[in-house]
Amino acid sequence: MSATPSADPTQAIRPHPDAAPEHWRRNLAVCMFGSFTTIVAMTLLLPFLPLYVEQLGVHDHAAIVQWSGAAYGATFLSAALVAPLWGRLADRYGRKLMLIRASLGMALAMALIGLAQDVWQLVGLRLLAGLLGGYASGSTVLIATQTPKDRSGWALGTLSSAIMAGSLVGPLIGGVLPPLIGIRWTFFGAGAVIFIAFLATLVLVREERRPLRVAKAGRPPGGWAGVPDKRPVAAMLLTGMLLMLANMSIEPIITVYVAQLVADPARVTVVAGLVMSAAALGSVLSAAHLGRLADRVGHWNVIIGCLAISAVLLVPQAFVTAGWQLVLLRFLMGLSLGGLLPCIASVIRHSVPEGVAGSMLGYSISAQYTGQVVGPLLGGFVGGHFGMPTVFLATCLLMAAGACWNWWAQRAIFESMYGAR
Repeated sequence: MSATPSADPTQAIRPHPDAAPEHWRRNLAVCMFGSFTTIVAMTLLLPFLPLYVEQLGVHDHAAIVQWSGAAYGATFLSAALVAPLWGRLADRYGRKLMLIRASLGMALAMALIGLAQDVWQLVGLRLLAGLLGGYASGSTVLIATQTPKDRSGWALGTLSSAIMAGSLVGPLIGGVLPPLIGIRWTFFGAGAVIFIAFLATLVLVREERRPLRVAKAGRPPGGWAGVPDKRPVAAMLLTGMLLMLANMSIEPIITVYVAQLVADPARVTVVAGLVMSAAALGSVLSAAHLGRLADRVGHWNVIIGCLAISAVLLVPQAFVTAGWQLVLLRFLMGLSLGGLLPCIASVIRHSVPEGVAGSMLGYSISAQYTGQVVGPLLGGFVGGHFGMPTVFLATCLLMAAGACWNWWAQRAIFESMYGAR
């Protein structure tokens, strides 16, 4: 009897099942704590970054804005460049070792940022944080490869919730701590908490190493050459980049868009903050549930459904007439987007051999960072030249195209596998 077309093709092209270590739940708990703390550390400087830049000797308003943007984006730029390298090293030397490196590196970088003496040092140390860090992406690799495959969607969704919660909590902590203990001590405190994550990773995380089979001719092919069927991975790289591009394209225009919806100028920043947080909150609440659903119905099916629902929800966002309407729609969109990143990681994990899983997940993370960088640039350009509602409608088309692309790719892979049966 042939399989039905609704089946998830990745379920059929998995590597041979391997026994999951008993300690995967403890690994998940430690990785959630470490990912949460490192993401908080990367984002807590948002509320006070311009103030810190000014303290470091920059006084012109335009220069403060430019240096603040450079300092904030530096970490994500360097992280995107090295993510595939760390993934490949994780395949070769172990995923736990990469987590130890990342947590210790981030703890050191945070403390050094608190000691910066000029703005050049600040930008350089933010670049260093991206180069040395990568705990959250490393956790994704570890959990994806050390968790039972029938629970990987739920586990990655839970981890994703912790990462997104860090993005929510970081700016809140950054708004509260500096007035109480000062900006420099805020960085020192962040470094201390990450050092605790380093100790927990060192002591508590257990990795079951599976030695790679070495052929007579030498090592097995690594990286992209080690993937037998590259179509699922290529589809997920494109989907991850598209997701972050579509999500971040809205960021540059939100405050200006809200100003057109809110009569009281004093409430603009409050409502804009709620709009920005609503999507993240929705994703935090839905990620684990959508991951569990994907374990039952297929990860690719959930990806297609989430992209399609998000495309539908973007249309009314272009025509809202009140701030609360935009907050509600962004929250609903966050609910639909929450399952995408865990499912993308699961599809990749199920589609590649064990020995190259880290490399491929590293490429996926780089693709997502690329979308995170390009999205705001495109959103700002489209909003400035064609109007802000156009950004929502154009993003809707991108998400719909992503859903259609994934449906076509899933069907094409299925037909190539079962068409002759």
